[in-house]
Amino acid sequence: MLEPFHLSIKAVVEKLNSNTKKGLTESEVKQRIKKYGKNEIASKKPKRKWKILFDQCNNPIIFILIIAAGLTFYFNDDLAETIAIIAVIIITISIGFVMELQGIRSLEALRQMGFTESTVLRDGKIKTVKSSFLVPGDIVFIQAGDVISTDARLISVENLTIKEASLTGESNTIYKDILPLPINTILSDRSNMVFKGTTSEQGSGKAIVVNTGRNTQLGRIQEMGTNVKEQRTPLEKKLNALSKWLISLTLIFAILIIFTGYLRGLEMLLIIETAVALAVAAIPEGLPVIATIALARGMLTLSKRKVIIKKMESVEALGATNIICTDKTGTLTEDKMQVHTLVFEDEILNQLLIKERVDFHNVEKSDALTAMMMTSVLCNNVILNVEEMRGDSLELALIQVAEKFNFNPKEIKENHPEELEIPFNTSSKLMATLNQNKEGFTVHVKGAFESVINYCDTIFKNNKPQVFINKKEWVHRVNDLASQGLRVLAFAYKKHERKPEKKDILSQLTFIGIIGFLDPAREDVKATIQVYKEAGIKVVMMTGDHPGTAKKIAEDIGLLSKNAASNSIIHGKDLQFESHTNTIFEKNLLDASVFARVTPEQKLKLVSLYQENDNVVGMFGDGINDIPALRKADIGIAMGIRGTQAAREAADVILKNDKFTAMELAIKQGRSIFDHIRQFVVYLLSCNLAEVVSVGLAAILALPAPLLPLQILFLNLVTDIFPALALGMGKGEKQIMKRPPRRANEPIMSAKRWKSTILYGLSITAAVVGITAYASLVLELSAKIINNMAFFTLVLAQLLNVFSMADRKVSFFNNEIVQNPWVWAAIILSLLITISAYYIQPVANALFLTNLSLEQIGWVIAFAFGSLVLSQLFKRLGLTF
Repeated sequence: MLEPFHLSIKAVVEKLNSNTKKGLTESEVKQRIKKYGKNEIASKKPKRKWKILFDQCNNPIIFILIIAAGLTFYFNDDLAETIAIIAVIIITISIGFVMELQGIRSLEALRQMGFTESTVLRDGKIKTVKSSFLVPGDIVFIQAGDVISTDARLISVENLTIKEASLTGESNTIYKDILPLPINTILSDRSNMVFKGTTSEQGSGKAIVVNTGRNTQLGRIQEMGTNVKEQRTPLEKKLNALSKWLISLTLIFAILIIFTGYLRGLEMLLIIETAVALAVAAIPEGLPVIATIALARGMLTLSKRKVIIKKMESVEALGATNIICTDKTGTLTEDKMQVHTLVFEDEILNQLLIKERVDFHNVEKSDALTAMMMTSVLCNNVILNVEEMRGDSLELALIQVAEKFNFNPKEIKENHPEELEIPFNTSSKLMATLNQNKEGFTVHVKGAFESVINYCDTIFKNNKPQVFINKKEWVHRVNDLASQGLRVLAFAYKKHERKPEKKDILSQLTFIGIIGFLDPAREDVKATIQVYKEAGIKVVMMTGDHPGTAKKIAEDIGLLSKNAASNSIIHGKDLQFESHTNTIFEKNLLDASVFARVTPEQKLKLVSLYQENDNVVGMFGDGINDIPALRKADIGIAMGIRGTQAAREAADVILKNDKFTAMELAIKQGRSIFDHIRQFVVYLLSCNLAEVVSVGLAAILALPAPLLPLQILFLNLVTDIFPALALGMGKGEKQIMKRPPRRANEPIMSAKRWKSTILYGLSITAAVVGITAYASLVLELSAKIINNMAFFTLVLAQLLNVFSMADRKVSFFNNEIVQNPWVWAAIILSLLITISAYYIQPVANALFLTNLSLEQIGWVIAFAFGSLVLSQLFKRLGLTF
């Protein structure tokens, strides 16, 4: 039903062919379910296991390994080598499958919404039914604490307030009424409506269902989110690009070997076998395994810190993030109202700012403060005699501040029984109670300033009522607090010796003062914002709340400087993307840090704008209104406790503890992982390059073969993988959050890193070809011994190559790699495996290993360490990173 808020109750009931006295009949309900469907929103189904497995297999390096395994078996008829390659493929796929499945199961464990029930009028009887069976025209009843299950037009209300932050972004509790509204009324101001997914805070109401399922506001927003194409993470794009490059390089090597072999007149079978061996040498089989393990380790580390990653690649993408967009309510703030400021006319206590560490017991208890606290407690519907107090967030805040000032709300209520109450409604905008006490009776009033002041003739000043002559001055005080984003309530009272008539309760009141409320910023957010600034990450607040509130919170958390200009905040009404196409408009948006009164569509467009300008965007969200932007962002981050189910499903990362600060650790982890990926990519490629060039040069120079195909695979699976894996286990640089984020389009392998890879690879090649030539031409040893000396030189040189991965600017003896115990463990393990292979005869036979003399082993060690010295020389000359 369109614009039900604009129609009268009678018109809505007639259009829906319903009855407010009897409701619908069961037969009508069945017909309407057939016509409109159930009151359900199709949620995104969990990824099936076969799809997870398929995605793990859909990797260019996996493809080339499968081809290599097939060619190896076909041409060499070597089952051992083929099985070894297949084992690499299975390990890589299995790790990725298990880790992603774990992320999905963690998400499933967070599904707590389940089936809700609703109280409904049908066939003249009040029934409880599953909310999924509600239909347009149903008459539903709303009580405090209910989760609203449909969009409905209110028919009657009794002090009904609704929390709509998850839908509109407004932190304030909304008082509801039943009056028709203008047709252009925005969603957050539709006070005669309740919406699916919001929560009743207090009071009760009766409403007629107007929209269900996908036609609700929640349904429309969620559907808009499903139409947004999810972004591939930067790491996925970069690893795929690198894999394709390596495949191209491998094909070039293979074609070159076949062509040169053909020109030299070699046997075609031998040429193809050599080409396959070089293809195996060129492809870093360990790369997908190590990248997967590094990401999985990061995923597990974060899960221990209450950060659930649904997809492993998202871990690294966090490290590339340079813009974080976040909602305000509940993410940057506590999501609960607190008293912020008290203002009196009294000279003793003119204005009191409430802060967490104020010593409330040292505040002088003036008569004005006492009167305000008594009114705060007595003109209040919070139920105190329960374990957990429930009620309107402002009234809860009043009880809490009274307790801080050492007043006892329970005793006050018991000693001042309520005789009469005038409940709050949207027309009067105030609440009043008449309470009995030992001296007689007292009227206590609280409400909107413009309503309360109309009934006040006097003002409490210097411990007694005096003529209220400065009302205009108080208007300015109220406006000043409102401009700071505070919600303001005014307080008044009057003492009576005898019980007054109901018509006289609001006459000749004495004005006490005002209280400003604020949903305060979380204590730990400011420090995190500063960390992000130092890390070069821009934080952007996008809220549906009031600009003044947004500005106040932004100043408190350090997002804006104190007393920032009013134009530092961009209002949603000014975000007319279609009518602004100039670069100045775009620059203003890109420079802004705070957006207020923004809609879900505007959030989505802002995220798209950032991405179009080469930014990697992380998006915090917990409400229905955040879903489209969560899906569009490079990394969607949802709250696990407070977040809606729909928001959690749309996100890539879920914070189980709902802490904004948890992302600092996640981003640090992401940056470290990318650094480590770069390190082990350079390490693996330089080692593999050494293998390819060594075999190629030996063939060109007519030297004995320094490496055989199975030896190459042994190197790639043993001496390459463990040190590379150890690089991924490092803690990362201490100053990693002090440097700016890398560019969004920056590849894993920059020009400097390719140059470093080549020079490190050539250093190892020099050692391998050098010992091959020396053993052949000088020592005149047999081809098998020459092969073994070259093989063991390559093993040791590759293990030592790990120390070249440290940054050039740090000391060789004091850096992250040397201090990483996993690196030393990997070197020892690799050496033990190599020695074991030497002594275990079946393995030694498969690898064509033979006994070497001590002198020959000495030459192996000398040439291997020579490669490290050469690479360090390149580093100190500034030729490598």
